[in-house]
Amino acid sequence: MGAFEEQNAVHRRFDVAHAAPLLLDERGVVAAWTGDAGRLLGYGAAEAVGLAFAGLLVDTDAERFPELVGRCRSDGGWAGLLTARRRDGGALRVMARITPALEGGGPARCLVLLSETGGAPGWAMSRPVLEQMVAGSPVGIAVVDTDLRYVWSNEALTRFGGGSPDQRLGRRLRDVQPGLDAEGIEAQMRRVLASGEPVVGYEHLGRVRSAPRRETAHMMSFTRLDDDHGRPMGVYYTVADVTDRYRARCRLALLDRAGEQLGRTLDVTRTAQELAEVAVPAFADFVAVDLLDCVLRGAEASGPAETVPLRRAGQQSVHPEVPEAMVGVGEVASYLPDSPPVRALVSGRSWRKERLEPRDRRWATHLPVGREATFLQLGLHSVMIVPIRARGVTLGVATFFRRRRQEPFDEEDLDLAEDLVARAAVCMDNARRYTRERDAALVLQRNLLPHRLPELEAVEAAACYRPADELIGLGGDWYDLIPLSGARVALVVGEVPGHGIGAAAAMGRLRTAVRTLAALDLPPEEVLAHLDDLVSSTAWEEGMRPDAEGADAQAVGSCCVYVVYDPVDGRCSMAAAGHPAPALIGPDGAVTFVELPQGPTLGAGGPPFESVELDLVEGSTLALHTDGLLARGEQWAVDADRERLGRALGRRADSLEQRCRAVVEGLVPSRPHDDVALLMARTRRLGAHQVATWELAHDPAVVADARRTAVRQLAEWGLDELASTTELVVSELVTNAVRYTGGPIRLRLIRERSLVCEVFDAGATAPHLRHPRANDEGGRGLLLVSQFTQRWGTRFVPDGKILWAEQALTDAGP
Repeated sequence: MGAFEEQNAVHRRFDVAHAAPLLLDERGVVAAWTGDAGRLLGYGAAEAVGLAFAGLLVDTDAERFPELVGRCRSDGGWAGLLTARRRDGGALRVMARITPALEGGGPARCLVLLSETGGAPGWAMSRPVLEQMVAGSPVGIAVVDTDLRYVWSNEALTRFGGGSPDQRLGRRLRDVQPGLDAEGIEAQMRRVLASGEPVVGYEHLGRVRSAPRRETAHMMSFTRLDDDHGRPMGVYYTVADVTDRYRARCRLALLDRAGEQLGRTLDVTRTAQELAEVAVPAFADFVAVDLLDCVLRGAEASGPAETVPLRRAGQQSVHPEVPEAMVGVGEVASYLPDSPPVRALVSGRSWRKERLEPRDRRWATHLPVGREATFLQLGLHSVMIVPIRARGVTLGVATFFRRRRQEPFDEEDLDLAEDLVARAAVCMDNARRYTRERDAALVLQRNLLPHRLPELEAVEAAACYRPADELIGLGGDWYDLIPLSGARVALVVGEVPGHGIGAAAAMGRLRTAVRTLAALDLPPEEVLAHLDDLVSSTAWEEGMRPDAEGADAQAVGSCCVYVVYDPVDGRCSMAAAGHPAPALIGPDGAVTFVELPQGPTLGAGGPPFESVELDLVEGSTLALHTDGLLARGEQWAVDADRERLGRALGRRADSLEQRCRAVVEGLVPSRPHDDVALLMARTRRLGAHQVATWELAHDPAVVADARRTAVRQLAEWGLDELASTTELVVSELVTNAVRYTGGPIRLRLIRERSLVCEVFDAGATAPHLRHPRANDEGGRGLLLVSQFTQRWGTRFVPDGKILWAEQALTDAGP
């Protein structure tokens, strides 16, 4: 065999395209030169033959060339990168393969194959090398023809099931892997065959024959193979198992979804149901959440966990109507003493069982009729029970089930379940704590608000209160109806900023202060002025303390409107401290809003409070409300809000109570953003037969006449049983006016639900109750009045004062 036949044989053996061959003798001198070598390095054959090959290399490669020749002879060949020196002096990086050229009995020569690195597809990509690469690849590789039948596959594909490469030949994917979505995969192959565009990163989920009980994920890529004429020959595809990555991604997605959906409301039961809904169907087929009964009430367990009843708080199933549930939501979930749920509840440790057995019939006791099915009868085969714990407190247990068609829960699933439950537990505990605080605030506020409005002759009243949404918290809105002297009545509505127990406590203090100031019979503007001073002073004292977050400090910025109505003459006076003005509904149903000067909020400081007076027609209705009844919006929307309120107030109803509730229900959602209080009062007038007035001369002799006049009036009213006490009251009050004041005196008797005796005089000083000693001759008048009447007092008016005393009526008469 000649040198060049040998070279061509080697070339074919190594399958190196576009390589420049040359032959070296035993000394490393060029013995044969080719045109390809000349074109690559620029030397002619006459110049190159006879040169040492090391002289054609740069210095560093020339120095090590003898070593390379030695390795070639000892190892049977060498391949690597060299830098050759071109005839023009330039350096050229080449890929070189040196292999012995064997000749029988001849000298040991070497064949050198050179190819330029730039743009060369590779110098060692012979078929054996390629087969070694694809056969030993850890990635599954296969080639199918245009009919999608296997023509070649590597051993790595065997790990996915479906048989060895020989068993796959001539078969379709659906024949070797019936558990996969073969139609979807083959659709990708047909798409690649038709378009020539490769498909990369196609993810498929299914069960392969090598793991029939476990759902696996595969990442696949498809590339079309063409012949020398560009015609499709088939599809080359790769497949890798990405199940672990897929499951990790699913876990992260589940936890992200849990973070979005859990705890959206501060409601324990709703959060428990959200936990069940998040886990089904992505993680489990049926989930039950059982919480300690005390937790649902916002409390903590007061005894051993195994003795505290559990109640089903949430459940979810892949099947409609949740057929797996032994109990319904809200029902008591009773478990056997040594059952896994009780053990998990007591120990605080999770429990998992991959396969439920026939002896695991059921754990619950006292099952309703028709719900006695066992786990296996329900198709439940794998279970995990995770205790719900937050901040060291056990709240309940969450149970996760899977059915026959899913793989059993493993340790990774248990870790995920514990993470999921831990997130839900914090939300449940927050909701439990909020429920406890909200219930406490609600009880406090309801106890501080009037339990029922008093029945008065002056007005017919009704009130409606609606607390804020649970995410906002209970606020400090309040209302009151306060009887005053002289058959008058005070109507009050106010609002404390903030929410929670602090706001409720601040509201209670303000309401108490208003009732105390109302007992002094002060005008509305003076009541608000005293209230403003009280809030400012107490807030300042609270601010001097290091823990200045009390109810007094919270009362700063409170709003209030105070209205006084007199049923004798129909006069009404009112003042406001940063509060919406009352609405006035006429007897004909027309609605107007009082033009009331707005004073500053309480404790904020500012100009003095002003009041207005109105004459109300009998049957008019006053509507006092907090700003929660109006929609919150920009300033320009106030008129629109008033228009809506006016329409609601103008609608008639069978009773004032129904009218009041209809207004709130029509304007306020079931869970408003702010508390809402509405107080409605329909005014009445006292008739002439209920009021008697006499002008008296400033003379001591008039006292006897006043007594006789009063007794006659009582006889006309049928109140003879009060005659003796009334004589005493009239005598003492008129005598006090004659003795200590000058000017006119007026006596007035008012008969409503009580008998009121009033004496007006022009004096500017109030009498004081004295406690005389046994030998004192005077000072017993007011003491006797206080002991024989229900209550008494002094009320100042612009031109003097009024001393009054009130007696309860045992029978109001006709």
